[in-house]
Amino acid sequence: MLCNGTQTNLLFISSSLRPHQAVIAADTGHINVHETGAIEATGHKVIAMPAKDGKLTPKIIQKALDHHKDEHMVQSKMIYISNSTELGTIYSKSELIEIHKTCKDNGLTLFLDGARLGSALTCKSNDLKLSDIVKLVDAFYIGGTKNGALLGEALVICREDLKEDFRYLIKQRGALMAKGFVAGIQFEGLFQDNLFFELATHANQMAEKIGNALIDLGYSFYAPLTSNQLFPILADDILDKLSEEFLYSIEAKVDKNKSAVRFVTSWATTEESVEKLIRFFREV
Repeated sequence: MLCNGTQTNLLFISSSLRPHQAVIAADTGHINVHETGAIEATGHKVIAMPAKDGKLTPKIIQKALDHHKDEHMVQSKMIYISNSTELGTIYSKSELIEIHKTCKDNGLTLFLDGARLGSALTCKSNDLKLSDIVKLVDAFYIGGTKNGALLGEALVICREDLKEDFRYLIKQRGALMAKGFVAGIQFEGLFQDNLFFELATHANQMAEKIGNALIDLGYSFYAPLTSNQLFPILADDILDKLSEEFLYSIEAKVDKNKSAVRFVTSWATTEESVEKLIRFFREV
C-alpha cells in the first residue's frame, strides 16, 4: 500500500530495472509528462514514443526496441501503460493480450498504471476484468486516490521474482508508511458492496452526460469520449470566461484560435455541477 501514483510508479520502475535499463512509455504517459522527471531522477531513461490516443501498441514497442539495440544506448527493459490513459482511452482485452505477448517475446516487464483503473473497468466499452489484468501484466496498481480514498494506491506484483526484497526497497525509497493500515482499511471499504465500481461508474456517467451535450452543440474532441476525462476543442476567446467558473487545463493547442481543454469528472462530481457546465456552453 503506497501513498500516491507518482510514488508507486517511481518505486516499482526504479526497483525493477538495472542501472543501464530504461522504460518505454507513450509520449503522453504520466511518467513522461506529469511526474517532474521522477523516473529519470533515479537514473532510468523514459523512452517516450508517439502514440495515437495515448496507447502503446506492439508496433510502437518494436520501433523503440529496434532503435535501442546495442550497448551504446540504454537497454529497453520495461513497458509502462496506463488504463485508463492520460487521454481517457482504455485498452481492450485483445490489445492487452498483444502487448503481453510482445513483452514475453522480448523479455520485457509489463507494468500497468492503474491510477484510473476504476474508471477504465466501468467504461461501457470495456471488456477487461480485474482477473484478466492479473494474468496479462507483471505488476499493476489499483488507484484509490482518484476513486474516493483519502490517499492510497494498492500495488499488485504478479510475478514472483519481482517480489524479492521488495519491502526493503519500499523502505529505502521512503514509501513504507508507519500507519499503512489506514490506507488498507480504505481499500477494504472500497471493495465491499461494489463501492469501488459504483464510484467509478458515477464519474463515467457524469462525463458521458457532458460529452453528449457538447456533441449535440456541435463541439469536436481531441480524444475519443471513453471514460471520465473529456477533451473538447474550444475557441480560445471563451477560455477566460470559462475559467471564471470552472477548473480545466489546456491539453494542446489545436490551431491559432483553438485549444483542446481537459475536464475530469470524479466520484464527487454532482449533477448540479454538470448541468451548470452544460448551461455555460449553451449560453456562450
